[in-house]
Amino acid sequence: MHAIRVASAALLGVTALTLSASAALAGNGDGNSDGGRDSGRGNNNITSFGFNVQPQNVAAGGQLRLNAESCDSVTRVSSEVFDTVTIPKGQSSATALIDGDARAGAVYEVTFQCGNESGHTELTIASGRSETGGHTGQSQLPAPVQRGAKAGVGGSVGGGGFDLKEICLGTALIAGCVGTAWSMSRRRATDDES
Repeated sequence: MHAIRVASAALLGVTALTLSASAALAGNGDGNSDGGRDSGRGNNNITSFGFNVQPQNVAAGGQLRLNAESCDSVTRVSSEVFDTVTIPKGQSSATALIDGDARAGAVYEVTFQCGNESGHTELTIASGRSETGGHTGQSQLPAPVQRGAKAGVGGSVGGGGFDLKEICLGTALIAGCVGTAWSMSRRRATDDES
């Protein structure tokens, strides 16, 4: 009888260890598709310079802002859906005009090239047309396109390594489970002997 209790406590401890190790490895990324050094969100797209597009959902014919920070040379930005744009050295942004025949709902890759480094992010073409008709001014902000959840490693692997708080919390949970199981098995063993 005592062996069953000890085996149960050991199994409970191993289960707690397995579950907390999985949680610690998962990290805390949010799956955002912005790129560059500030993202580190599991997209294996980390560069020494920061980059993004604003907005990430834009209508065909609309205007897009291209941002590149901390690039020590000329930044070239290219995509199927707009002509190549050059951001001069010392500047951090430029605008691009989305092709009027871009397919609504399509997702296009945008490539930022800074010197020998390149990074990629996604741009979604929203349904409808730009209020500006493809000329100057701001494009309308359409409703976000609904897409499925990102799969893979839970969509939450951060590039920053282990978080000390999560490791400590996992260790405390394991110690609590093992301690409770041991205490309960000792208490029952004492009750059975009485």
